[in-house]
Amino acid sequence: MSAITIHKLNLVGQETFAYSGVEIAHTPRSITVEAVFSRYDRLELGYTTFERGDRFVEHFYADRWYNVFEIHAAHTDTLRGWYCNIARPAQIEAGHVRQIDLALDVWVNPEGSVLVLDEDEFAALPLSAEEREQARRAVAEIQALAAQSVAPFRIKKDRSSP
Repeated sequence: MSAITIHKLNLVGQETFAYSGVEIAHTPRSITVEAVFSRYDRLELGYTTFERGDRFVEHFYADRWYNVFEIHAAHTDTLRGWYCNIARPAQIEAGHVRQIDLALDVWVNPEGSVLVLDEDEFAALPLSAEEREQARRAVAEIQALAAQSVAPFRIKKDRSSP
């Protein structure tokens, strides 16, 4: 398992935030990293809460316009849900992942409901029509994967459903 630094970049490629994780899987077009949330003691988002020590299993793709963070509670390892950043495809290289964030986000809770977040921030970005279309396609792909409970989403279905 190798140490990895994840670099969140703005539209002009400037680093806005960086943190460390450990590589747990790697394919030619993706990398999965485990990291521990340490940016804040507690972050209340309304639809979920992140706490210092939460375990993030992060999936970055060199050929998709998003990443997926599977989030587990610090003290119980209970799945909180999936936070998906709509972003340009990741640049994956030895010891580093760099990704340009496009502000639009998607939250998938463990039961499968989906929230699209930060529409106003996304609308304000100076993106080309093609980039906007790629971002919208990424949201639709995440929604479809979650609805089908396809990896990386393992949706807990109501046991009374057929």
